[in-house]
Amino acid sequence: MQFTAQQIATLIQGRIEGNPDAKVSDVAKIEEAGEGSICFISNPKYEEYLYTSKASIIIVNETLEINRPVNPTLIRVKDAYSGFAFLLEKYSEIISGGDRTGIEQPSYISPSATIGKDVYIGAFSYIGEHAVVGNGVKIYPGCYIGNNVVIKENTKIYSGVKIYDECHIGCNVVLHSGGIIGGDGFGFAPQSDKTYKKIPQIGNVIIEDDVEIGANTTVDRATMGSTIIRKGVKLDNLIQVAHNVEIGEHTVIAAQTGISGSTKIGDNCLIGGQVGMVGHIRIANCTHINAQSGLSKSVTNSNTTINGSPAFDYKSSLKSQAIFRNLPELQQRIQKLEETVQELTALLSTQNLEYKK
Repeated sequence: MQFTAQQIATLIQGRIEGNPDAKVSDVAKIEEAGEGSICFISNPKYEEYLYTSKASIIIVNETLEINRPVNPTLIRVKDAYSGFAFLLEKYSEIISGGDRTGIEQPSYISPSATIGKDVYIGAFSYIGEHAVVGNGVKIYPGCYIGNNVVIKENTKIYSGVKIYDECHIGCNVVLHSGGIIGGDGFGFAPQSDKTYKKIPQIGNVIIEDDVEIGANTTVDRATMGSTIIRKGVKLDNLIQVAHNVEIGEHTVIAAQTGISGSTKIGDNCLIGGQVGMVGHIRIANCTHINAQSGLSKSVTNSNTTINGSPAFDYKSSLKSQAIFRNLPELQQRIQKLEETVQELTALLSTQNLEYKK
């Protein structure tokens, strides 16, 4: 599929410098782009490629100054990075069939379910009793939507996602393949005979608008009440969110993080990969947690950066790491000091005895 510079400029509200009829059929990185490709430059360190690139079209910032002749057609926008991201989003919708509608067979939709307009339901999907699927929702093949689930407008659910009973999914949510929403929380009561009795998990999961959840990430239903993922949250692949957890608006969490039950995470937090959190703690707004940190207590001050396991203040942790690296040298210095002190003590003891004689 080909697009002209004029079509692209109209889509991203840009201004053309060069040939408006230049055509592209794929996207590429600036250092690898060839004829028929479109790319972008926003980072100044890549500007040199502007004069050597074989790309047909390059998206650039309005403020970029051109020092030498440029072969590709340029499209100037306020923010090249955002413009290119928007273009990729539209391109992705086209190649993934984002505009498809209809119900493929075989699939099962309960007679009591409510299905909106312009919905796509892929083959081998299951829609349970009294489920509500809003307008423009895309459910790709092999998904399970349980009883009384609500999925609001323009949400996209990729193949293999399972949404258990009673869960609520907001507008413009993206759930990637293999995700499990609403599985039982990890609740077992120890018994006198050293066995464990399962505690029924009767709550649900609420995912608010504009959330994106990566592949094979699991969000457990609450024991009672709701596990809540607030508006704009972005979760990477392979994350475990336990029962009754709450994640605040626009928080971003990287892969392989585990969040134990009833932990409350604030708004606009940045959490690195492989972070572990104990249960029943609170993380203040705008907290930054470095990768592989382990949190055993609450973070009460906002705009805090923490590191390590157990995690503590980032600057203090760097100082501790510097000391740790120097431990062998410090040990040798301490041993020499101890030897010197022993020699001085022995010398003073001898002199004191001679003086008394």
